[in-house]
Amino acid sequence: MADRVQETVVIAGEEAGGRLDRVLAARIAGLSRSRLKALILAGEVAIDGRTIRDPGQHVKSGQTVTVVLPPAEPAAPQGEAIALNIVYEDADLIVIDKPRGLVVHPAAGHRSGTLVNALIAHCGDSLSGIGGVKRPGIVHRLDKDTTGLMVVAKTDHAHKSLARQFADHGRTGPLIRGYLALVWGAPERPKGTIDAPLDRHPRARDRQAVRADGRAAITHWQVLERYPLEGKSATSLPVASLLACRLETGRTHQIRVHLAHIGHPLLGDAVYGAGFKTKASRLGPQARMALENLGRQALHAYLLGFEHPTAGKTLEFRSELPADLARLRDRIAQMREDQP
Repeated sequence: MADRVQETVVIAGEEAGGRLDRVLAARIAGLSRSRLKALILAGEVAIDGRTIRDPGQHVKSGQTVTVVLPPAEPAAPQGEAIALNIVYEDADLIVIDKPRGLVVHPAAGHRSGTLVNALIAHCGDSLSGIGGVKRPGIVHRLDKDTTGLMVVAKTDHAHKSLARQFADHGRTGPLIRGYLALVWGAPERPKGTIDAPLDRHPRARDRQAVRADGRAAITHWQVLERYPLEGKSATSLPVASLLACRLETGRTHQIRVHLAHIGHPLLGDAVYGAGFKTKASRLGPQARMALENLGRQALHAYLLGFEHPTAGKTLEFRSELPADLARLRDRIAQMREDQP
């Protein structure tokens, strides 16, 4: 037990009645709620000396909660010669344009071939380790099949600065994250905001869902282009549209869940847009083929801005739609022109 660490928390009055996992996540730095749930289920958490295996257990004022942390895993990721599309780099940070299919950090099922493996090989000993041995330098993520801009810290100072900016979500600083999304249909209004809390899906643990008791999640959207289904009339019902989205929070799968929630899921999203598969029959043959060949959700992180950790100046980067999304957009847009 010498290499195991124990954390002790005494429940305060204002925390009484709260869920055990949520209270601990708020009190113990560096442990996520999902990690704490796993520790509770594994029997590593006790209340007043009694082992608790229910993450939803309600706590009482004055109770003493102990959490036993297993030994830290060794630094497993190794450098791998994986090509990176580097947009910008200096002594403090590196900005890349992530391709589709690249997992950000090692996890179950993806122990190698990740962005972290590529960064270790590229940056060597300069890569920040403050994010943990498996996530060195990582301050934000993109889904495996979401393309676009990411910034990675190369020093501890840069990591702390960037992490603060991402935690603030641009409310008081220059951080900005913009995405381009091809969606089914089109919102009636030119722009809007989705304010809907998110949490883990009640039945599918690898999915997120809008939940009344979830964490705050806000997405701003604007319609850039509408693609009518038939005829050349301006009143033709759009089969799809191109949206620009800005994040005010950064929850897992946030844009994908939010757009599906308002009835406009991403094209190609097999998880959150599965109910819209039949809409592919409304596309022209070339557009339908482009969608079939896409094989991923139509989402691209095209805009990233932040304050440089050392220089203090604001940096802003933009990325054009990758070839597969540009091809899909063009094929859908051409359907109107191809009408007799």
